[in-house]
Amino acid sequence: MAAVSGQVAAGAPVAGAGSGRVLVVASDEDLLDLLLTTLGLAGYDVEQVGSGPEGVTRARAAQFDLLIVDTSLRGLRHIPRWAPQDREMPVLFLVPGDQIDMVASEVGFSGDDYLSKPLRVGDLLARVGLLLRGGSSAGQHKVLVQGDLRLDEATCRAWRGERDLDLGPAEYRLLRTLLLHAGTVLSKEQIARRVWGDVRDDNAIERLVSRLRRKVDREQPALIRTQRGFGYSLVVGD
Repeated sequence: MAAVSGQVAAGAPVAGAGSGRVLVVASDEDLLDLLLTTLGLAGYDVEQVGSGPEGVTRARAAQFDLLIVDTSLRGLRHIPRWAPQDREMPVLFLVPGDQIDMVASEVGFSGDDYLSKPLRVGDLLARVGLLLRGGSSAGQHKVLVQGDLRLDEATCRAWRGERDLDLGPAEYRLLRTLLLHAGTVLSKEQIARRVWGDVRDDNAIERLVSRLRRKVDREQPALIRTQRGFGYSLVVGD
C-alpha cells in the first residue's frame, strides 16, 4: 500500500507530530502510564517527578515547554500560581471531575489550564497542543492504515471504518505493534516487550489481546488472529 498525504502504510517508518519538553508532576501509576505513553508516542520529550516540590526544583533546573500537574498530589501548594502573562511555561492541571470548583479556587487556573479526570487521550493531546501553541499541525499527522483499520499516532486514536475504537494505553500500544508488523506472527514475549517494556505472564497478554479483539473485531472479518503455540498477528484482506 503506497503512502498518501498525511498517511503512511503500516510497516513504514513513522514519527510523532509533537514537539517540546514536558514535565509531568504525578505519582499515580495508571495516570503516569497514560501520560508518558501518550505524550511519548506523540513525539514529546517527557520527564516525570512525583511531588510538587520536586516539580518546582526540576522546572527551575531545566528548560521545559509545559508542566502537567496532577492536583491529587500532596504538596500542590509548591506549584507556582502563575498568571498567564507571568509564566515561564504553561501549566496544565489534571483535576478530578468532582473537585474542579474547589481546586480552581486554590490554584487559580483558567479554562484552558485544566482537564478533568478521567482523561480522554484526544482531549489531552488537543489541550497540550493548544498550550504549546500548535506544536502539531494537521499536515504532520501520521496514520497507520490497513484496510478499514486506521491508527493516528498524533492523537493516539484508532478507528475501524468510522467507529472510534476508544483504546486504553496498553490496547493502543498493542494495536500499533500489530499494525507495524501486519502479517507477521509476534510471540507473547515480543508483544510484552513492545507493550510494557518487560516480560509479562501469559494471562496478562491473553487478557489484553482479548480486550483489543472485542473492540477491533466487532465487525467481520476478524483481523486479530491467534497462531496457537506461536503468538498473534494482524491479517487483512485474506
